[in-house]
Order: sequence, then C-alpha cells, then structure tokens
Amino acid sequence: MDRRRKSMPPDEQVLLRQQAIDDVLAHPEWSLRDAVRHLKRNSLVTSEELARLAGVSLRTMRDIEQGRSDGTVQTMNRILGVLGLKLGVARVVAEHAAEAAADDHERAAPRGGS
Repeated sequence: MDRRRKSMPPDEQVLLRQQAIDDVLAHPEWSLRDAVRHLKRNSLVTSEELARLAGVSLRTMRDIEQGRSDGTVQTMNRILGVLGLKLGVARVVAEHAAEAAADDHERAAPRGGS
C-alpha cells in the first residue's frame, strides 16, 4: 500500500480493490492505460509497488500509465494479474462478426464528393 496514505484495515483494502475491478469491467471502452491507472489509483498502490509485484520494470509501468506504450499482452497480463485479472481475446459470434464486417466495409467505402 502507498506509504503516503493512512493505513487501512485489510478488509477495506479488499473492498477498494474489488470496486476498482468492478469499475474497469463496467467500462470496456476504457483504454488499457486508463484501466491500469484507475486500478492502481483506486487500489492505493504506487507505480513502484505495482511494477515490483508484477515483475515489470518501473519504466515499463510508467510508459503504460503515461500512454507512451500499450505494453505487450504478456506485460499487461503480469500487471493485471496482480489484481486477479487477465487480458484476453475472445472469438466473436458469427452474427456479430458479420455486423462488424459490414460496419468496417461501410467505413472503408469511398464517399461521394466533388
């Protein structure tokens, strides 16, 4: 826990971390940077602590937090794993895949112009 903050009972720490996780899961539109920053801030851990616990360098942690890097899937899983989360890839159901392909095609189609 961040030493700059007042000590807190373990059960309160767990509740804060669970709320931070719930927040991230409720906002799939957040970037990885935003999700990591929210989890870190609301779990009351410093960048140094999270980097150490995740086994990544402090520079990597800060680059992700400041948007200079998205990190690799492996790195993100190490960071998220500290809080019991895992970054993943999911197969899109055929119906949704067809809709997404149509949307992509529509966006890529040349627009009429002068």
